[in-house]
Order: sequence, then C-alpha cells, then structure tokens
Amino acid sequence: MDLTLWQYQFRIIMLGDSTVGKSSMLKRYTEDLFLESINQTVGVDFYVHFLEVERGVRVKLQFWDTAGQERFRSVTRSYYRNSVGGLLVFDITSRASFDHVTEWHSEVCERVQPHKVLFVLVGHKSDREAEGERAVSREEAERLAGHLGMPYMEASAKTGQNVRESFELLTRRVYQGLLSGEVELQEGWDGVKCAAPQALQLQRASVSRPSTAPEKKKKCCQ
Repeated sequence: MDLTLWQYQFRIIMLGDSTVGKSSMLKRYTEDLFLESINQTVGVDFYVHFLEVERGVRVKLQFWDTAGQERFRSVTRSYYRNSVGGLLVFDITSRASFDHVTEWHSEVCERVQPHKVLFVLVGHKSDREAEGERAVSREEAERLAGHLGMPYMEASAKTGQNVRESFELLTRRVYQGLLSGEVELQEGWDGVKCAAPQALQLQRASVSRPSTAPEKKKKCCQ
C-alpha cells in the first residue's frame, strides 16, 4: 500500500482519565509495542496511522492523545471541535475512571456543536481481570455504552487483545457515517478531510439509491 496516498483523513481524539492507558493503546496500535512504564501525556501527543477501510479506500488517521489530568484540560478542550471520532477509555480496575466517562462524553458533545463526534467506549486493561482486579462489570459498561449510543469493547494494550479492533471499529463507524450523511464535510472544520469530494458525492448517491430487490424486514439500528 502506498501510504502517501489517501482518500480521507479522520481526526480521532483519545479521551479518559489519566493512567487509563490511552497512550499504551495508541503505541500498541500504531507501532505494535507495549511498554510497562510510559510517561504521562503532557498536553497533547500526535500519532498517525493508515487503514484501508474497503478495497481502494485508504484513510489517514490522525490521533490526538490528550492528557487526562485536570490541569491540562484547558489545552485538550481546544482539540475537541476538530475531531470526528472519540475513543473513550476507562480502566476496568478503576471505578472512578468509569464514573467519569459521562463527564468526558458530555464535555466533548457540548463543545463540538454544530459538528458531531462518533464514539466507541473501551474498557481497558482487560488482562487484569484474571488477577481479580475488575471493578466494573462488562454488563454495567455495556449498559452505559447503550445509554450513550455507542458500541463497547474491552481491550488490553499489554496482550494486544481487541486494540486493533477498537480503533478499526471507530474508523469504520466514522466512514459509514460519512457515506450515510450522518457526518458532513464542512468548511473550516478539520475533523474530516476528503481528497476528492466529488467521489464522495458519487459514493453517497450509490449508497442511497433505492434497491429494486424485494424489500426485506428492517432491523433496528445498532
């Protein structure tokens, strides 16, 4: 794959309390590395990765890894508005980090108007469940994700479990939102960049074109 070519660029923001493992997840996804000790993020760090979401459609992912500490919040808030996707991370061994999920979600949603951010909720450090350290049940986390209107996954940067799947789920969710019109390209907004807007118009037209096949019973949205 020629990584110098891409059709879309998505800006994704990492959200969640300090020490939940946002940087570790990004390190595992972008470099396939895990460090037992990693420096806390100061302000915002940047990562770039490329993903082919379907044949011939390449997305450049620009990740903004935000510091979870309150003293950096004024800096990280300035990055919310130009994000199209958010990976909202908590630590399954930390009840406090889970309790703060709704605060992070509300804070972003208030500041991105009139734009829209699509989210995936991730319960991180799933490898520590075997050690009996789980403080938040999967069922409780799934209920919260359903309430907030987003998918839920559990992942571990240490083992690599579901890290790639979490990022790709969010990327494909944004891509489908772009095709359906749920996500709109807007001048002056950098959440999504499109190398060929005319091609996107054609893609949207083909997606929305009525089918001549017999109508099947519709399923509820996920």
